[in-house]
Amino acid sequence: MHIRIRIRVLTLAAAGGAALLTAGVLPAHAAPGPTTPKSAQEGSVGAADLLAKVTSCQQISGGKYKTDDGTSATVPVCGKNGAVFWKADMDIDCDGQRTTNCNETRDPWFQNDTAFHQSDGRPLKAESLPFVVVPGTSTIWNYTSSGIKGGGVVAVVYNNRVEYAVVGDTGPSTIIGEASYATAKALGIDPDPATGGADSGVTYILFKNSQASPIESHSAAVTLGEQLAKQFLQSN
Repeated sequence: MHIRIRIRVLTLAAAGGAALLTAGVLPAHAAPGPTTPKSAQEGSVGAADLLAKVTSCQQISGGKYKTDDGTSATVPVCGKNGAVFWKADMDIDCDGQRTTNCNETRDPWFQNDTAFHQSDGRPLKAESLPFVVVPGTSTIWNYTSSGIKGGGVVAVVYNNRVEYAVVGDTGPSTIIGEASYATAKALGIDPDPATGGADSGVTYILFKNSQASPIESHSAAVTLGEQLAKQFLQSN
């Protein structure tokens, strides 16, 4: 299990799935390799429409999570038809392949691996691939029991923007609210792994039994994500 424990430094700038596609899998031939997102509003499903479906929480986790080490546990994992969601902050995950902005020099907590790997077996690339971190399995919650897997598609909503990402890494078993450098950048959040992130206001909607293939193709996640988001709106 890939574990990272950090206290994020905030700056003043921080601001039932039957209706889903069968197995929720997009064929590998549907998209080429990794691409950097060009826009934070991806597809036609709006942030307000998604947020209107997650105003109340049916808690499915056995307890609640902290948003950072040393804070109180206040964040539950909630269940909806075809998805699970939580509302938290966003810490920056810069792990995986070394790149210009994700390396030991830029990230004090850098690790050269991710829990889930590209189709060629290499770690994911946090600087260019939007992905979300799920808490490691514990008595609080086991993400696999909710139909969440590596490559699963996630709609990340922040400041009236929607970004599609994949489940790409696991984190501490008691902390929630973390996504890759590329996810933050696309949403207008400071992606600096040491001082960036958002201290609140981020909604993560993870679609059950979904999987973008290959995991490193952002366009595959966007195509499948929009289909699942539309079905999510219809079934909730």
